[in-house]
Amino acid sequence: MSLASVRAFFAEKAPDLSVIESKMSSATVVLAAEAYGVEPARIAKTLSLRVGDRVVLIVASGTARMDNKKVKTLFGGKPKMLGLDEVADITGHEVGGVCPFGLKTPLPVYCDVSLKAFDIVVPAAGSTHSAVRITPERMAELTSAEWVDVCEVGALETQSSSSNEGREGATGAG
Repeated sequence: MSLASVRAFFAEKAPDLSVIESKMSSATVVLAAEAYGVEPARIAKTLSLRVGDRVVLIVASGTARMDNKKVKTLFGGKPKMLGLDEVADITGHEVGGVCPFGLKTPLPVYCDVSLKAFDIVVPAAGSTHSAVRITPERMAELTSAEWVDVCEVGALETQSSSSNEGREGATGAG
């Protein structure tokens, strides 16, 4: 269902873009980089956060780490990752496939400036086996995202799908 909502989103708003699918899981930054043949920093992970009573999505470079102080300053409250049970319910996307496209519920989307280092980035496309190649500027335009500086760019450590720096979902890259 989630992959279908992303395909419908692109069919309506950007018919020139195609969802790409991989037989390999792309549920974490490391797996996604391997599946789509790019360096981990080009993976555009989507962080699903609750700040007070608001839910927001922040899309950042796969190797960037969210800076809680910057997020707190920007949004006026302490950020908390959505719980695993909340992610699919709110976004319509499963953990590992969360992206800013084809959302179940309209949510504010923010793109971290860490994405601007790349001509093309690879965010998920609604499932743990799908993605899209897109310019950061186009992604921000299509999702009405605001550009923010809320991450520290650093080396990606080895991770599991349940680590706090995974690609999508409640566990860190939501």
